[in-house]
Parts: sequence; structure tokens; C-alpha cells
Amino acid sequence: MLARMAHDPVHDTPAPQTLGLLAWISRRPRTYAETMDAWRSSCPRHTAWEDASIAGLVRVERSRVSLTELGRVTLAAGT
Repeated sequence: MLARMAHDPVHDTPAPQTLGLLAWISRRPRTYAETMDAWRSSCPRHTAWEDASIAGLVRVERSRVSLTELGRVTLAAGT
């Protein structure tokens, strides 16, 4: 079982790319396929999707991507 990383949105501001992903998701409903087309990266310097997933900021349910409560708080703290 993988442990979810602890994330403190007040003190652990995510990278600008991750905040960009959160803002993009918050604008309208997104499908998983659409999100992967726009945000998946094989470059270790651009891991917005992976970082947001590991930190518990986003969730996928029924092929739809949305922000978690923590994701909404993090976005509000980062803007």
C-alpha cells in the first residue's frame, strides 16, 4: 500500500505548472483523456499531473477529473 504524501497548502505551495493544472481543471468538467492529452509529460521537469495526483489534489471518477477538497484549498492558497 502506498502512503499518500502529506501536503500543507499554506506552506507547501506547488510548482506553477501544478497550480496551472488545478486552475485548468477548475474551469470546467474535464475527461481523463482530455487531461492526459493536455498535461501528461515524459519530462521529469514537467510533472504537474503526477505531482497533483501523488499529493491528492485531483481525483478521477468515471473517467472525469476533478479537484479534491485539498486541491481546491491549494489552488485558493496559491492564487
